[in-house]
Amino acid sequence: MKQFTMIVIKINEMINFMNKFIAIVGSNSSKSTNRELLKYMQRHFKSQAEIELVEIKGLPIFKKSANKYVPQTARNIAKKIEAADGVIIATPEYDHSIPAVLSSALAWLSYGIHPFVDKPVMITGASYGSLGSSRAQAQLRQILDSPELKARIMPSSEFLLGHSLQAFDDNDNLKDIEITEQLNGLFKDFLQFVNISKQLNNANVVNKQQAEQFLWDKD
Repeated sequence: MKQFTMIVIKINEMINFMNKFIAIVGSNSSKSTNRELLKYMQRHFKSQAEIELVEIKGLPIFKKSANKYVPQTARNIAKKIEAADGVIIATPEYDHSIPAVLSSALAWLSYGIHPFVDKPVMITGASYGSLGSSRAQAQLRQILDSPELKARIMPSSEFLLGHSLQAFDDNDNLKDIEITEQLNGLFKDFLQFVNISKQLNNANVVNKQQAEQFLWDKD
């Protein structure tokens, strides 16, 4: 009981510190509503966390090489992820899946470098239709849970922004109060999830070693 109380006290102390998050725009579109969503979160939650947007549109398509070359752009993103307390990813949905540019970026970020290991991740998504990238988010969860990535994805949480072209007002704020309240609640949960995750890294060294040593073609 005493040990549990001490953990709760530590978590409450952590909450008083400003967390720093990396927000990955999972699209290479210049007018992505997923970017718009992340910019809104950056402004809306500025008193609760520092959120830095990261673009992946400058990354080349993933390609294996004999010397396991990783572009410097990918290495720079990896350093930002490693230094952050958590990651937010906003994905659109193309053909029931995440965009090729996001899949390629995650491949680079698990090829000789492994910044996502045990890193808390919140998944969001916006789409022009009514489903709000739900199938893409489900696929993204599977990818982030793979042996090469080993991210710690916040469970039972989906923020699905449907009809995203009509979702924002002239000041780039969400129009729907209910949707805004849902996002507020999920973000509050993510802050708690991040702070709890800081207490759950006893196997981090081993997890990183396993990610580095994993090969799909190895028996």
